[in-house]
Amino acid sequence: MSLFLIAALPFLGAVFPALLIRAGRNAASLSTGGVTLLALIGLLVNAPAVLRGEVVTARLDWLPDLGLNANFQLDGLGLLFATLILGIGLLIIAYARFYLSREDPMGQFYSYLLLFQGAMVGIVLCDNILLLLIFWELTSLSSFLLIGFWKHLPEGRQGARMALTVTGAGGLSMIGGMLILGHIAGSYDLSVILQHKDLIQASPLYAPALILILLGCFAKSAQFPFHFWLPHAMAAPTPVSAYLHSATMVKAGLFLMARMWPVLSGTDLWFYLVGSVGLITMVLGAVIALFKDDLKSLLAFSTVSHLGLITMLLGFGTEAAAVAAVFHIINHATFKASLFMNAGIIDHETHTRDIKLLGGLRHLMPLTFTLAGIAALSMAGIPPFNGFLSKEMMLEAAAHTDWAGVAWLVPALAVFGALFSVAYSLRYIAHVFLGKKRHDYPSHPHDPGPGLWLPPAILVALVVLIGLFPNVFATPIVTAAATAVTGHEVHFHPALWHGLTPALYMSIAAVLGGILLLLAYRGARAVWNNLPRPEAKAIFDAIIGAVTTLARGITQGLHNGSLTRYAAIFLVFTLAIGWYAFDSGVLGPQTHATLPITPMPLLGWFCLVGSALCVVAFHRNRLLSLVLIGVSGLMVSLTFSYLSAPDLALTQISVEVVTIILLLLALNFLPQDTPKESSPMRRTRDIAISVVAGLGMGGLIYAMMTRDFAMPSISEYHLANSYKGGGGHNVVNVTLVDFRGFDTFGEITVLGIAAIIIFAITEATLGSRVRARLLNRKPWKPLAGDAHPLMMVVATRVMMPIAFMVAAYIFFRGHNMPGGGFVAGLVAAIAVIMQYMASGFGWAAERQRLPYHGIIGMGVLVAAATGMGAWFNGKPFLTSDYGYIHLPYLEKFEVATAALFDLGVFLAVWGAVLLALQSLSRFAWQPGIASTHPMDINPEREDDDTNENEGH
Repeated sequence: MSLFLIAALPFLGAVFPALLIRAGRNAASLSTGGVTLLALIGLLVNAPAVLRGEVVTARLDWLPDLGLNANFQLDGLGLLFATLILGIGLLIIAYARFYLSREDPMGQFYSYLLLFQGAMVGIVLCDNILLLLIFWELTSLSSFLLIGFWKHLPEGRQGARMALTVTGAGGLSMIGGMLILGHIAGSYDLSVILQHKDLIQASPLYAPALILILLGCFAKSAQFPFHFWLPHAMAAPTPVSAYLHSATMVKAGLFLMARMWPVLSGTDLWFYLVGSVGLITMVLGAVIALFKDDLKSLLAFSTVSHLGLITMLLGFGTEAAAVAAVFHIINHATFKASLFMNAGIIDHETHTRDIKLLGGLRHLMPLTFTLAGIAALSMAGIPPFNGFLSKEMMLEAAAHTDWAGVAWLVPALAVFGALFSVAYSLRYIAHVFLGKKRHDYPSHPHDPGPGLWLPPAILVALVVLIGLFPNVFATPIVTAAATAVTGHEVHFHPALWHGLTPALYMSIAAVLGGILLLLAYRGARAVWNNLPRPEAKAIFDAIIGAVTTLARGITQGLHNGSLTRYAAIFLVFTLAIGWYAFDSGVLGPQTHATLPITPMPLLGWFCLVGSALCVVAFHRNRLLSLVLIGVSGLMVSLTFSYLSAPDLALTQISVEVVTIILLLLALNFLPQDTPKESSPMRRTRDIAISVVAGLGMGGLIYAMMTRDFAMPSISEYHLANSYKGGGGHNVVNVTLVDFRGFDTFGEITVLGIAAIIIFAITEATLGSRVRARLLNRKPWKPLAGDAHPLMMVVATRVMMPIAFMVAAYIFFRGHNMPGGGFVAGLVAAIAVIMQYMASGFGWAAERQRLPYHGIIGMGVLVAAATGMGAWFNGKPFLTSDYGYIHLPYLEKFEVATAALFDLGVFLAVWGAVLLALQSLSRFAWQPGIASTHPMDINPEREDDDTNENEGH
């Protein structure tokens, strides 16, 4: 299976559980599991080639000029992580089906899970660091949704915000580091960067690039001092904790350190920075974990400790340590995911995770005790389980590592961390399952059904099999992954017995010390409670509070609600830019002659300036002001037409009609009294700024249009390639849908968002106390005459199909003549607006109940799908293609993919305008008030009136 499809499947599959929300829990879980299983099968199809030492690649140019290409590669390291992501993900999907309650929105949960899964698969498979950054940020966003899935819990919302803040800030840091790294190597492809170790490490930019990248890795993998977000993320549902914090999200930073190991490691800066952070995190996490009473908190800090262990091994910079790190990534994922799921089982059955309220559960939950015991012993590093093998390798690497000439420091701290690891692992067993059976559990516990115990049982089986037969179940994948990390072939032959080695003595000391520490737990707990220690959450809250206060001060200083101030700031900066252009000598002497001025355009421009001045003078009269604004827009349209820009003229005049109607609706709800004028001094100041800035910018534009520049104009390229590259003679339309299609795609997206925001505001307003004021609102002036004259009603009915035909004509001619989807969408919207004006809001809304939200979404999706279609032709996103069709008895005619993109523009514009109109018209309609105009009906009100009459 293609790597493109493997990476895309989770994103594509995220649609299915969302659509199957009403189909039930089984449908959502089966569709999610099916997508994950299909991706896993596709991955395993490529596994034999990777295990033979080959690298599977898939490459597609996306934005080659920016260095952003959709390049993917699958080597041993990618295979290892992708298998963990998809394999454990499949178990989590099955586990979540039986763990979550019936009240939880299962389809939404699985959609979030697949989005996160896709982002993680993208990280481990992509071969372009810019693309990797996109997936990296997607993991932060999707994990935010998963951690805060239980929205009713304040702890969940706070944990999600904390995780997003920390990992998002780390992602911003990493962006800087990656850009520097790509600049040094001259490429943003990972496969190219990994071949330039000497060039990168010899560069003066090596240190800042390394530090910025490591900040992103440390934040994502919860390394000191960013470790605090992970325990607070435990407010998420247990399936989320088991997935994100065992095999996926927190391993993303470790993956990137391992991926960059061949090119960034081997220096003192790498050794001391990565090794120190890993060592501190390992010890600190292990110590804190021992004294946590919440099961998931204990496991969270143990995860922090083990992540620190892996980071420390990568920091050592030796081949043996790198192999140990890779091996422990597998072992930690298996036993930690199993332990999280077991903690979820205990919580599910006893309704508590507080260790102080547990104990003696082995009598009531023997199967859960067996599974949890094996996984916890593996976490402690007890033979014959897989955790023992990688722990021995860690201790062996630590025993041969000097720290600034001190030979005993690293081995001592490694033993100290391992000792606490043994203690908290045994505490998990002893204080939860051993001891006498209690009679005051919050709920009567018992072993769950196979839906909950089978997924962790599969992982526990791997824990045992890898421990007993490592050369069969671990050696092939570890060898392939370690080879990808080190850059050369490695030999990996693990065994339970290597003789009497320093690592064995260190391991024995750690186990005995952990047992003694657990036996003396009460005394150790008393000492811990009396120790002064900073609270990471309090520090984080203080930093966020300080940043918020600073941001609020800056915002209130600039963004105080005064439109006059905003305009003044904008105009002053505009004036400064114009002055700089004149003063710096950028503009040379005038080289182009100006067009002759004739009386008609001169008259039109006087009207334009005069109408603008009149708007200022008569701004208290809103209707007159809008009419004058419309005159200004009309003059601008005529200017475009005079200067041979019919496309712009057509668009401008269509926009004027729509915006005037919407502004009339919106202004109708502003206070009747105009705010007091500012002081004469302020008015004088504002006039001076406006006049100087206007004349300055006008002069700058005039100067630019009458001079040549060193760089050729982009318009020359568009004129020369409009037909050859885009298949159309209308340069403006081809530019919008092809050359600058990405800009247009962004604009219709923003337009749709703006319309949805208008809808949301009106919905919130009508659902609040403001509704009562709207219902009691009296018109400013009595209505004059018939609000729905028959002549206008009949005329708009006749004109509606004609207007739609005109819109279709404008749409289809747009590629070669003035027109296109944008203008056609406006004309089609005007056809509906006329019905609102002629027959009233209630009448029109009742007869066209179109889902404008869906129309906007469909437009954006059609435009996006058209752009993605270019990928299948080996071209960048939104590259259009065209051809000719010959039909019998007809001339040949052109067919261009840009027409589909233009269709998306049409739908988005039409839907956005009418959604805004429909939303604002609900205010003007005043539901619940009897209308004096019989045509402006409210069917709901009529039903209520009928029921009331029947009651009487």
